[in-house]
Amino acid sequence: MASEILLSQVAIVVSLVGMSLGWRGVMTRYSGFYDLTTAWSMMFWGILIGGLYASLGDSFLLILYIEGVIPPFVNLIICLLLAVVVHLILRTKKVRRTGSQPTTGWALGLSVGGMISLFIIYRLLESYELGIQLVMVIILVALTSPRAHALIFCRHGYGMLKGKRWGIVLRTSILSALLLTALYNSFDFPLIWIFIIPPVLLAEKSSHDWVWAAVPNQARRRLRRIWSDASRIKNNEDE
Repeated sequence: MASEILLSQVAIVVSLVGMSLGWRGVMTRYSGFYDLTTAWSMMFWGILIGGLYASLGDSFLLILYIEGVIPPFVNLIICLLLAVVVHLILRTKKVRRTGSQPTTGWALGLSVGGMISLFIIYRLLESYELGIQLVMVIILVALTSPRAHALIFCRHGYGMLKGKRWGIVLRTSILSALLLTALYNSFDFPLIWIFIIPPVLLAEKSSHDWVWAAVPNQARRRLRRIWSDASRIKNNEDE
């Protein structure tokens, strides 16, 4: 029991660090210029939804993967249900009223990805001996899962702003299924990170456009002035 509690604490701490790092960058760059209140509330709902999602994945996928069994189509069903829930949340009145689907999706995905990493890290610590490979995989899972899910859900919200409906649900479910399968197999097949990290880095570049779409027009003008003043001050200091 003591060892289980210790493993749980380690998994929780590492996954929380990954979630906090996932907030940095895109979301902090535009902080104060989008609906931050709704985004933070989605962190809570993301933990609840992500907990259920991660629990289903753990019971019907991850444990079986560790045992060497590959369950057919289960990941597609679970991820389709997740995509539908995400779509319904991003369709709520308070999200649509402020046009904050991309930023709300980012916050939601960050929590969901954090819960996925929590379950994966716990199972890895429970099932494998401590070594360099295990430590590296745990670090990569903690850093990648929250940010990758945030990018997928942010893109979902951006698609909704552009008028896309249930087609974006299918896209999100497929991307989530591919990501989940890759993360679950990342320890036994380390080369799979080649197919995880580059897409995440490429999507990171586009995410600025997705989040920018959630910034109101008046706030955009203020933000451009702030960036312009900051750039001018920096140039003067360099001279």
